[in-house]
Amino acid sequence: MAGVAERFVIPDDLAQAAAKEGRGDWLAGLPALVAQIAADWQVETGDPFLPGGATAWVAPARDHGGKDFVLKVCWRHPEAVHEADGLRAWAGAGAVRLYQANERAAATVPLLERCRPGTQGRASPPDEHDLAIAGPLRRLWREPPPGHCFRPLSDMCDYWVSRYEQRSTAEQGCLDAPLAREGIRLLRELPRSGGDALLLHTDLQAGNVLAAEREPWLAIDPKPYVGDPADRGMPFVYVQPDADVVGGAQRGSDLR
Repeated sequence: MAGVAERFVIPDDLAQAAAKEGRGDWLAGLPALVAQIAADWQVETGDPFLPGGATAWVAPARDHGGKDFVLKVCWRHPEAVHEADGLRAWAGAGAVRLYQANERAAATVPLLERCRPGTQGRASPPDEHDLAIAGPLRRLWREPPPGHCFRPLSDMCDYWVSRYEQRSTAEQGCLDAPLAREGIRLLRELPRSGGDALLLHTDLQAGNVLAAEREPWLAIDPKPYVGDPADRGMPFVYVQPDADVVGGAQRGSDLR
């Protein structure tokens, strides 16, 4: 019972992002890659969830025993690094469970727990968004395992700084120069002067928590780093509930 849907569907968001990133070859090879993974893991996949994400093909899957999963095939990029490792460390406590993972040359491929009904936290009433996030939040803060592979939070903040500094003067003009300089200073300094270094889900926002049966809300798309958990208050402050961009990252996939 291994296979993929006869009509292979590629979500528009993924196709557009692949074209923008120059990943046409990756996209062309995606049907064969999904078919190979389905055969290796003995699962059957359906059409992808829509609208889907900008870096991954995400679809329901089922094994020969009728167990439901979600298959995520993501092109390799910095944000996808250590996603499977983070989910292994959390082991289902506040986040979706990881069942299998394959790090291929062209893709990061986890087989994940399927959430039902799978509604995103962003679809709940605005005054409930914080409650949806707060449920998993503290449970995801934990000591990283010995010999862990996770990057320090300062790496992520340094990346944001470099992205800003690479912008043109006109693009940087959205902020007053003194304010921008202070923000850059704090982004460099604070991650290196914080408290406990805990494992963090660095993109925990209303689009990345799903309603589930096992727990009221489960986190997806973790982007794990190790650092001061006080940093993770930022999304509550500056992310609008219906925003498609969070901390510079595009909207994540819906693992319904």
